[in-house]
Parts: sequence; C-alpha cells; structure tokens
Amino acid sequence: MNTAQTLGVEPTPLALLLLGRNADAASERGVDCPGDLPAPSDPDLVERARAAKARLGDRVFVLGHHYQRDEVIQFADVTGDSFKLARDAAARPEAEYIVFCGVHFMAESADILTSDAQSVVLPDLAAGCSMADMATGEQVAEAWDVLTDAGVAADTVPVTYMNSSADIKAFTGRHGGTVCTSSNARRALEWAFGQRPEGAGKVLFLPDQHLGRNTAVRDLGMSLDDCVVYNPHRPNGGLTADQLRRARMILWRGHCSVHGRFSLDSVEEVRARIPGVQVLVHPECKHEVVAAADHVGSTEHIIRMLDAAPAGSKWAVGTELNLVRRLANRYAPEGKEIVFLDRTVCFCSTMNRIDLPHLVWALESLADGRVVNRIEVDAETEHFAKVALERMLALP
Repeated sequence: MNTAQTLGVEPTPLALLLLGRNADAASERGVDCPGDLPAPSDPDLVERARAAKARLGDRVFVLGHHYQRDEVIQFADVTGDSFKLARDAAARPEAEYIVFCGVHFMAESADILTSDAQSVVLPDLAAGCSMADMATGEQVAEAWDVLTDAGVAADTVPVTYMNSSADIKAFTGRHGGTVCTSSNARRALEWAFGQRPEGAGKVLFLPDQHLGRNTAVRDLGMSLDDCVVYNPHRPNGGLTADQLRRARMILWRGHCSVHGRFSLDSVEEVRARIPGVQVLVHPECKHEVVAAADHVGSTEHIIRMLDAAPAGSKWAVGTELNLVRRLANRYAPEGKEIVFLDRTVCFCSTMNRIDLPHLVWALESLADGRVVNRIEVDAETEHFAKVALERMLALP
C-alpha cells in the first residue's frame, strides 16, 4: 500500500496527468506533431477577410512570411522571408497600412524601412520569436563590457542576424557592425573580418549560434575551435579572457526553437526510411545536422532548389512545417516526394499565433478607421538599426 492510500487520499486526475500515469486525449490535441492545425473558428471568416481587404483596397498591403499557415497566406499580397518582406513594404510607399503576418522583429524591421506616414500592424502582439528574445539590449551591452575588459572589443565587429530585435540591430549599428540574413551571412562575415587587420579581427555573432558557426566553418573554412559560445546567463558569458582573446567567432547562445530540434538521428532515420532521399536543411540547424545534409540554404534557397528539382526526386526538408507541407502539396503533381525531416517537430508556435481570426480583426479594424497593434520603433533606435541594415544593403 502506498503513502496516499495509507492516508486515505486518492490521487486526483490532474495529479495523475502530471505524474504521467494517465492521459486525457481531449487535453492533448496538437501534442502529436506534425498534425493538422485547427480549422478557423468561424466559417464566415474567409469571406469577412475578403470583404475587409476589398474595402481597404490599395490602402493596405498584406505581407505573409513563408512559415504562416495557409489560411493566412491566401490573403498575402506578397510572400517571402523576413527581409524580403520588409523591403517589399518599403517599396510600397502608397500603402497606408502594412499588415505583417509574421512575428514581432519582422514588423519592427518593416517599420524601420517604411515611412512615418505608414502604419505597420501585427495582427497578434503575442507573435514573438524565441530566438530574438534570447538576446536583449541589456544583455548585449553587458557582453560588450566583458569584451572590453578582456581587451578584445576594439578588435570585434558585431554582426546580428535579421532575426533579432530592433534594439540589437541598433546596438550593431552603433558599434560599426551589420545585419545579415541566412542568404548573405557569408558576405556579412567576410565584410566584418575585413574591417580589421588580417588575422586580428573577431566577430560577435547574434543571436543564433548555429547560423554563425555553420557559416564560419562551412563557408569561411574556420575550425570549430575558432568558435566560442557566449552564455548571457553565466558570469562573463562563461568564458575566460584568454578564450575570448583566442576566439575568432564569439557566438551568442541563441537558437531557433524549430530548427534547433532537428538531430543527426533525424537525418539517419529518413535516409534509412526513404532510399535515395536528398536532405535539404536550413543553416539555423545544428552543425552536425548541416554537416550530414546534402544541401544547406536559406528559406528562399530551399524553395528555389525544390522548384528546380527533377520529377521523381525525393527530398527531406529541415525547416518549418507549414512551408514544407505547402511545398509538398505544390510539387506532388510533378512527381516530387517532399517530406518533413523529423516526425516529432511541431509548427513554429509563435509564428502560428497569426491566425485567421486575428487577421480578420486587424483588417476589419483598419477598414473601420481604427489602427490596432501598431508596431513603432523609437527614433534613436530606428536610426542606428537603419545604419546596420544599410550596411547590409551595401554589401557586394
């Protein structure tokens, strides 16, 4: 007889669930990933979105990131990765409203690159990015103090991934650095190292350690020993001054919650399951996954590669599930087999906060003259963030 029975206490259903001794199927919807997203809550939502968008006409421009669900993508005027969409927004000065179906840092970048006369709207303010949230302005300022104390700040050029907050982009701009995307990370690193005498330069890469490591090792020929990881939750980043002095790449301890979950086991399992499959992954994946893959590239590169792939070819793709499923459906009629690299990784939870109900609410509010969920970057942050973005745009 156990202690609970001795005391005459019966475990509650909730306690059993917490202990893993029971199951409640109704409360576990979505746990089995990949799975289908729930249908829109209101069958009239599609028609309401169309009507509101029609009322707004050319006053609204809707941007849809590749990782958005299909029910949202159908209303996007353009689709793309985060930087492409920000540039598309800047190229539409006549649009009074920019509705960004993506996450918070993307909407910030759109606000930075558009005019003050335009309003950038994020349908759900809770749509953040776990990677971007892994580096705050205060943490990065403290890290710079650590580099200064170690005597290496003057040799270090900060490079931040597009997937970072406006504060981090502004920090980078203030300290002579640049922004990069997964498409131009190699060019950005080559530029950064070129800002210092040969062999003397270092890069502080924010906030995704995997993109920084993969680019340095795969594209620039560095070794893993050239890279150290700065952990903002440990004193001095968990590094000694000597480690900082010897390093060429100082990688922030951040990662994408989706891409970071792909593993070497995922690659080996899909190769065993699908003979002849080609593995195509995003450079935000771990180094061992990238090293084991056949092809590595940005979201746009993945799309182009699958578009050019021959009929009958087989692909396992390591990126966000909404995009993989969309591409699988698009190219199935051409005889291309496209599967998700891992059976257990879920949709990007923050990206999927932008759903049809939120989009309808945003569009209807704008059509009624109410600007909701406007994303505004303050003037000083915008100035220095734009400096960093313009350095990226000037890259050869």
